[in-house]
Amino acid sequence: MKESYKKDFIRAGSIAKEVRAFGKELIQKGASYNEVVAKIHWKIKELGARAAFPPQIALNDIAAHFIPRAGQDIIFSNDIVKLDIGVCYNGAIGDCAVTIDLSGKYQKLIDAAEEALLKAEQSLHVGQPLSDIGEIIGTTIVSYGFKPIKNLAGHGLGYYKIHMPPSIPNYKDKSKGELTKGMTFAIEPFATTGKGLIYEEGEPEIFCFLASRPVKSPTCLALIEKIKTFQGLPFATGDVLSDKLSLIDVQKGLAELMKAGVITGYGPLIEEAHGMVAQAENSVLIDDDGQIFITTR
Repeated sequence: MKESYKKDFIRAGSIAKEVRAFGKELIQKGASYNEVVAKIHWKIKELGARAAFPPQIALNDIAAHFIPRAGQDIIFSNDIVKLDIGVCYNGAIGDCAVTIDLSGKYQKLIDAAEEALLKAEQSLHVGQPLSDIGEIIGTTIVSYGFKPIKNLAGHGLGYYKIHMPPSIPNYKDKSKGELTKGMTFAIEPFATTGKGLIYEEGEPEIFCFLASRPVKSPTCLALIEKIKTFQGLPFATGDVLSDKLSLIDVQKGLAELMKAGVITGYGPLIEEAHGMVAQAENSVLIDDDGQIFITTR
């Protein structure tokens, strides 16, 4: 592991931690979703970084991948709110999340996710089986009377990559991998009052570049030039709006690019039984000496 790699990932985590704390304070009853997101973008830029993905604020039974439709807004009320922050600094990623209960009903659910994350972090060591991390997370959440979401997991982090191997399970599965020196990854417990499974439903508002393919539409060509500036990182519909492209043009263009296989879209991830969902997440770096850094703690 190059020293610059280590420094960049530790710095990315430090920025993400600060932005998460900043965003958490903004999420209150009566606050505007769009205004909170705009302030989070401003804070990331102020700290010398860029968003690694559109700031995620998922509500209630939605676990992740949620953004209001472009041109719409949400006012926070009696919601359980997941705030997921991704920061990109010199290509390195800091990824972290916290859950805020505006309803006053689900603090125990949040505690389950947070304790699962902390216990997993405290257990980390080189050579540790990934399935053992999952067992710690799952057992902790179940001890609170809830279920881990089994088809969501933590993930590896790389330069301009927010999802890559290894997958860090949230229950004891049959993973054969183990922690090694030089790894950067995120641990991401999800606890729910529901079944412990999610499904994807609804129109995507978050997208990511897949591959260059021939397209002829002037709108698509203009969108591709904009999409390239994200360097493979996910983006939202609103991120590619411009003076030259209306919202309708952008929506049609993105649909065409998806159909052509140039980009992929991510729809909201909803708990199968519509149970409430809490999320906790931190990023981890293991250096060449085997030292563990929780970069966002």
